[in-house]
Parts: sequence; C-alpha cells; structure tokens
Amino acid sequence: MITYNNKTNLLELKQYQYSLQDVTEPNLYRDNFTYDEVPKCTFNYRLVPMNTPEEIWITDTTFRDGQQARTPYTVEQITKLYEMLHRLGGPKGKIRQCEFFLYSDNDRRAIEACRDLGFEFPEITGWIRATKEDFKLVKDMGLKECGILVSCSDYHIFNKLHKTRREALQGYLEIVEAALDMGITPRCHFEDVTRADFYGCVVPFATELKKLMDRYQIPVKIRFCDTMGYGVPYPGATLPRSVAGIIYGINHFAQIPSELLEWHGHNDFYKAVVNAATAWMYGASAVNCSLLGIGERTGNTPLEAMVMEYAQLRGTLDGMEPTVITEIAEYYEKELGYRVPERTPFVGRDFNVTRAGIHADGVAKDEEIYNIFNTAKILNRPLGVEINKNSGSAGIAYWLNQRLNLTDENKIDKNSPEATLLKDWVDKQYDGGRVTFISKEELEDAMRELTPHLAEKLAD
Repeated sequence: MITYNNKTNLLELKQYQYSLQDVTEPNLYRDNFTYDEVPKCTFNYRLVPMNTPEEIWITDTTFRDGQQARTPYTVEQITKLYEMLHRLGGPKGKIRQCEFFLYSDNDRRAIEACRDLGFEFPEITGWIRATKEDFKLVKDMGLKECGILVSCSDYHIFNKLHKTRREALQGYLEIVEAALDMGITPRCHFEDVTRADFYGCVVPFATELKKLMDRYQIPVKIRFCDTMGYGVPYPGATLPRSVAGIIYGINHFAQIPSELLEWHGHNDFYKAVVNAATAWMYGASAVNCSLLGIGERTGNTPLEAMVMEYAQLRGTLDGMEPTVITEIAEYYEKELGYRVPERTPFVGRDFNVTRAGIHADGVAKDEEIYNIFNTAKILNRPLGVEINKNSGSAGIAYWLNQRLNLTDENKIDKNSPEATLLKDWVDKQYDGGRVTFISKEELEDAMRELTPHLAEKLAD
C-alpha cells in the first residue's frame, strides 16, 4: 500500500510483512555480546530519518524502578515527591505519567494518597507481571493504564522463561487481550530490547499488538526497555543496539504511532540521557525517567536531565518549573538521607561551584564565562566559589561579594586590603599542611577577626 506522508511530502510504501521467526536456538548476538569482553558496537551505515513528534513528554518511574534500588518510600514521602513532580511538570503536564507498584499495602495506600491530591498530571499508572491474576490488582485500583512486563530478547525468552518465541508471544498477547477486554490501556514493556531479534521477534510482536489495538479501538503502548544500557545513539549503528533504528523500525514497519512509543533506558554505559534524547528525535513521544536517576544498578535516565534536554531541543520549558529540581534534591538529602554525589549535573552540591582562582576571576568579571546558564534564576542555585589553596585573591573577593550580597560600586575588588588579608590567612592554612577546602564557617570566623567591619554585614 502506498500512502502520502504529509510531514515529508513524499510517497511511502506502508505494506511490510515481518513474520515471527520461531527459532529452535536462541539468537544471543555473540558477535556483539561475548560476555568475556566489553560489548562491541557495529555499524552497517544505514541511516534512518529523524522524525521528532509534534509533542514530546516525560514519564516517571521513581516509585517503580526507582524503588528497586533503595529502601521503599513511605506513603508520606511518595505523596510529597508526587506533589513536586506535579509542580515540576507545569500546567501543560510535561511530566505526563507516574507509575506505581501495586503489590503491597504501602503501594496501594500511596496511590490513594496521591489520587486525593486531585492532580490531572502526572497520571497514575501501574505495573504488573504478565499474569492474568495480577490484573485483578489493576481492576481493584481502578487504573486506566498499566504496564506489563513482556521480555523480548532470547536471553530472557529461552534462558529465563524457558519458552520458545511463539510460546512467549502467545502468552503476552493473551494478557494484553485480557487488559483490553477490561478496557485497560496496556503498556507493553519490551524488556531487553537492545539484545532482541528485531525483525524476527520485536517487529512481528508489535505488529500483532497493532492488530489488537485496531480491533479493540483502545491504545496499546510500547515501552522500549534498554534493560542493560546497551543502546547507542550513533548514526549507522546496527540493530539491536541502535536506538534510532528501534524507534524508527516500530514506527514505520509496525505502524505504531509516536504517541504510543516510549523509551526506558539504563545508564550502564553512561548513555541514558543521550539515548533518551535520541528516542525523542527519532519518533518516540515519551521518555521514562526517575528522580536523580535512581534505579536498578547504574540507574535510570535522570528526570531532571530530560527537563533540560527538553528545553534545549524545544527552546522552551513549556511551563515546567525547574526550581523544583533543587527542592527535590534537597528533600532527598535532608528528609530521605540520600547523598547526591557532589558533581552531579543540576543537583549536586558542586555542580556550579568553582575552586580555581582564575575561574573566580573570570566570573567576577562576567558570570557567564564559567556558569552553564543563569542557575540562580532557573534552578534557584547561584553560582558558588569554594575557597582552597588555588582560589587566590579573586576567589576570596568573589566569595565575599556573594556572601555579603555586595553589588555594583559596593563590590570588593581582588586587590582590596580585605581580600589580601583573607588570602594571607588562607595561604597560612595550606602552608601548615592543610589539604581540605575552607568551610564557610571558618571564613566567617576569619572575617570577624581580620575584617570586623565586613563581619558586621553578616548580621544584616
């Protein structure tokens, strides 16, 4: 069948037939994954077109995948974080959904507490194993959508489930149909998709899901789970590792529309963020994330990172409120006892702190020189300077001006007597063998001793 694409203004062939290849031996892609070596990334130089959807959004898995990597949240903690996700997502609901476990009393009470807040976004969804018994939980909770685990690589089908591809897919399709019979939108989690036989299993499975969707006239969503972080964003990379190839292939060959496609990545090879952005760019409307990236092993795609990716790709935050990111990080540290690594972008204590004197001299002249953007405005995190042996007079002066809120003609210059006195005091600390940075409290005490006229301003 030939159709006209209104986006590209070209004729396209839409008739593709990919049948399930019910192999007797698993395809483990041993050329790529030899296990005793680092996985190989291969290329066939086949390029697929970028096809960014008209609308893109973020979904959250903090209370599902995120809880698999930490002490379970209390109902109160979940409710507070859910409320912050709502504010971060803004009035347009750019954080569209939030998924929950359904198995424990704590999970179910948390869902009810979040429902009681009355927010449209993030929509509350569930997650279950691919069993009909679990659907009673979905029905009892009155959820409109639920995720279903449908492992699709031969590593899982043959070596974990001990089934053939046909047996596994038949079982999955029965569960999906049961969901549709109850009027529930199923979200099929294609686990381990970056090690799955794309044309022999993944596309045929998606094609069958499309048939069910057309028959029931209820959406069937697909979440591509890069379970081991093997996905790569490189143009011309081969399947099954090509993120662009996976998204384009299901969108084009199985005719699943972008608004039903979602990417869920892990960070095992430091590619969670770039892979999620690639999924957006090549046709998936949704990327699934967790707060601070907390999740299995190396974690999920950090939600706060994708807020910033959205702003970079779209040129707007579309109503999202990024200062809430700082609130979330502070809540994790103060209320949950979670230590955010200091240099973590956007949320770490030191992400916009400089210690080098030459950098401090630069920001004293123009903050833009060494700050990624106006972090004070966007994240409620002013650029900081930490004093150590390399800070010099420029670092001292910048710290004083920031600490005392001195601006314009009141600013202290790096050549001022005050900066010189405090620099000499700092130098003596390190001449005596000190190696750690100087704390804010120590500098304030030194101010009181050496520059009492400045110390008076601390109380203002």
